[in-house]
Amino acid sequence: MDRIHLWVLLVLGLILLVFSLRKPPIKDVILVFLLKAYFSTFFGVIVVEKHLLDYPVRFLGQYFDTSILFEYFLYPIMCVYFYRTSHHSSFFGIVGQCALYTAALTFVEVLYEKYTNLITYHTWTWMHSFVTIFLLSFFVRMLMKLINRWEETVRQRS
Repeated sequence: MDRIHLWVLLVLGLILLVFSLRKPPIKDVILVFLLKAYFSTFFGVIVVEKHLLDYPVRFLGQYFDTSILFEYFLYPIMCVYFYRTSHHSSFFGIVGQCALYTAALTFVEVLYEKYTNLITYHTWTWMHSFVTIFLLSFFVRMLMKLINRWEETVRQRS
């Protein structure tokens, strides 16, 4: 049953990815996606190597100890939607939306931890997930804000 959940999540992620690529600026979407995957890799490896949590059932489990489906695909897609919905928001709007997206992701993670073998907490808790997802999502969002400002400054000088 857990493998079925993984396949359903993969299909859902593919559908969400296709819809996220339908509106410009595609450059921003791709950059957010890649930045999120890049930074979440470090945290995922550290958390699993320190045995704070495990992913007993995962894609390519013989090659990866982390959940590549979450870290390289689903979490970056979620961040793309967060970026899109908060693109013109104020600072407090960004913080509020980040908290809502993080709460939804954390809620789903807790359900999967409780009812499946996709994730097992050892010394990790839902609060750790909430804080790390929030901070990483917020960091990438602010980094994109800086990149866009820098790009606009360069464009104005040209």
